[in-house]
Amino acid sequence: MVLDLVDKHQETLQAAVQALHKRTFFAHFPENPSPDTYGDTVDKEAQTSFKERLHTRFEELLQPEADDWVGQEESPYEQQPLGITYPFFEPETLVAQAENAFHVWRKVEPAMRAFILIESLERLRERFFEIAYATMHTTGQAFLMSFQASGPHAADRALEAVAAGYEELTRFPESAEWEKPMGKYNLKLQKSWVAVPKGIALVIGCSTFPTWNTVPGLYASLVTGNPVLVKPHPKAVLPIALVVAQIQKVLQENGLDPAICQLAVDAENRLITKELAEHRKIKLIDYTGSTEFGNYLEQLPGKTTFTEKAGVNSVILDSVEDLGKVVQNLAFSVSLYSGQMCTAPQNFFIPEAGITAGDEQIPYEEVVQKLSEAVSGLVNNPKAAPHVLGAIQNQATTDRVKAAKGKVVLNTCDFSNTQFANARTCSPVILEADATDKESYSRELFGPIMLVIKTKDTAQSVELAQELALSHGAISCGAYTTNPQVKEQIKDAMSLAGTPVSFNLTGGIYLNQNASFSDFHVTGGNPAGNASFTNPEFVIKRFTWVGFREPVSA
Repeated sequence: MVLDLVDKHQETLQAAVQALHKRTFFAHFPENPSPDTYGDTVDKEAQTSFKERLHTRFEELLQPEADDWVGQEESPYEQQPLGITYPFFEPETLVAQAENAFHVWRKVEPAMRAFILIESLERLRERFFEIAYATMHTTGQAFLMSFQASGPHAADRALEAVAAGYEELTRFPESAEWEKPMGKYNLKLQKSWVAVPKGIALVIGCSTFPTWNTVPGLYASLVTGNPVLVKPHPKAVLPIALVVAQIQKVLQENGLDPAICQLAVDAENRLITKELAEHRKIKLIDYTGSTEFGNYLEQLPGKTTFTEKAGVNSVILDSVEDLGKVVQNLAFSVSLYSGQMCTAPQNFFIPEAGITAGDEQIPYEEVVQKLSEAVSGLVNNPKAAPHVLGAIQNQATTDRVKAAKGKVVLNTCDFSNTQFANARTCSPVILEADATDKESYSRELFGPIMLVIKTKDTAQSVELAQELALSHGAISCGAYTTNPQVKEQIKDAMSLAGTPVSFNLTGGIYLNQNASFSDFHVTGGNPAGNASFTNPEFVIKRFTWVGFREPVSA
C-alpha cells in the first residue's frame, strides 16, 4: 500500500515544496464548495450524517477499550447539547500507547511518512462537508467559513507543514565519505546522519478554530516522526475527531499502529490537559488559546512549545484613496465571525485632525461616523449578516461585549438568523477612547469589540500600535496611507514589533485572512506567540540531527 502512495502523491509533495519557496498563490484543495467540484449529493449527505451523529457515540476512532464515554459540545445555533460522546482514556494509557507507537513511526522513512499523511488529507477532502457542519455547530462559524477554514484551508496548512517537514528532513545527505588530506596520506571517515524525533507530541486545540489551528502542529509533528496526542477543546471536539479518525484509518491500512495519532478528550469531571502537558514523556506541545495558559506551557521544563496566544491588533488610518471602500472592508473585517478570530482588528487609530481621502480632508468625527454606518449597514442586511457574523461560540464572549466600557459610538445588538431562531448572536460594538487612556485598549477584548482611538497624529498612532505589539503581542496590523514615507515608517516600526502589516486593503481581501504557502501565521516575534506556521523553525525544533562516523577500511 505504501509503495502505491509514492506514485499517487509524489507530484503533490513536490508542488507543495516548490510553493514554499515561491510564496505565490498555491492551493491544492479547492475552497469553493460547488457541486462541480465536490459532487451534487455530498452536501445533503453530510447534513444527514451530522444529524445522525447527534446523541450517539463517536465510534470511528481506532482506540478500543475506553474508560468512559464523554461529551460536552453545544451548538451555538441551537443552544442545545449535541449529545455526542467520545472515548475517554486516562493520560497514562494514552502516553503508554503513544510511546509504543513512537518506536514504529520514527523508523518510517520521511518520504513515506509524508505520503501517508498526504493520503490522509486526500481522504479528508471527501469529508470536508461533514467537517463543515461539525465546525458550524461547535464554533458558531457560518457554513461557508466552516467549510473553507476547517476543510480546504486547514488541509492546505497541513500539507504546508508536511512539505516543510519533508524538506528539512531531506535537506542533508543521509551519508557521505569524508576525506581529509594529511600530507602523505588521507584520513577517511564514513559518516551518516539520522533525524531523531523528539518524542510524544501534544496538540491542544481551541474552541473557535478546532482544525485550522490544530492541524499545522499535528502534521508537523507527525511528518517529523513524533506520535501525537490531540487534546481538543471540550466544546469543539467533533471537527478534529473526524480528522484524527481519518489519520488512524490510513495508518492502519498501511500496516502501522493507529496509536501514532490519538484523540485525548477531557471528561467533565476529569480535565487532563495539565496532566498531559506536565508528563515527563511529553516532549512537544502545540497550543492555541489564552495568554495565561500559553505562558504556563512555555515555562514547563523539558518541553519544546509552539504557542499562539492573545494579541492586540491595530488599524492605522492616515490617508486613503476612497474612504467608502476602506470602511466597507474594515466593517467586514470586524464583523467576520463576530470578531472571534485571532487576526481580527480591534484598535483603530485615527488622528484628531482626521485623514485625507484623495484631495479632501475628512474630519475625525466623519471618519468614525462612516465606520459606524458601514458596520450598521452590514449588520442590518438580513441576507448578508447571518453568513458573515455567524454565531457566538461562548456566552462569555457575549457578556464581554455587553459589558465593554467607553463612549459608545455604535451599540451592540442581537440580530436575527432566519434559519436558526435560537442562534446566540451579537453584533460589533464600537467604543471611543482617547490615546491617553491606554488601560482601555491595551488588552485583547475577544469578540466583536471595536475601539476607536483618537491620536495627536499618525506618528502617535504608529508609536502606540508598535508599543502594544511589543508589550501585549499582535498577530495582524492594518494600515491605510497614500504617503510612501509614512508607509515605510509603519513597515519599519511594526517589523521591529514582529507584526505583519496589510496595507490599503479594499475589495475582496481582508485583514483577517492568511494564505497557506505564502503568509506566515504569527511571527513568534512578539508576546502573541512564540511560533509561526509554517517557517523552518516550526518543524526543525521537532527533531534532532545525530551523526555517526567510523574509519573507512583500506
